[in-house]
Amino acid sequence: MQAGQRWESISEKRRRACLAGLSPFYLISPSIRLDSDAACQKMPMNTNARKVRNQDGNPCIEESDGSQKCMDRNNYDKGMCTFYFQRYKECRKYWHNIMIQRRRDGVKPDMPTASEREDILAAIGGKPY
Repeated sequence: MQAGQRWESISEKRRRACLAGLSPFYLISPSIRLDSDAACQKMPMNTNARKVRNQDGNPCIEESDGSQKCMDRNNYDKGMCTFYFQRYKECRKYWHNIMIQRRRDGVKPDMPTASEREDILAAIGGKPY
């Protein structure tokens, strides 16, 4: 293993094989190819990925997607996407402070739901970041 690499779980390897058009069981039998992506669609999503894509749990999905699209467009040149990274960072900081304040005030859940966040942003006249 090279420096900077991390260990991949079997499910991550299978998902990567699916994306490459191989059977999710490619690791067992490399000769098996997929005729359709039905087998890949049935594979469970990583629980961390599910949390990140949850609208109620992650208020900065839009900013995260913007960063990722910028990286894709610019061949992963981080210098070209600093605006998007900064916007994502400010978003996370803003909603983290809201979450801390709600926790201090005893409001549950700590993170406002997606509809509550829309109301908060409408009340202050848009995104402050």
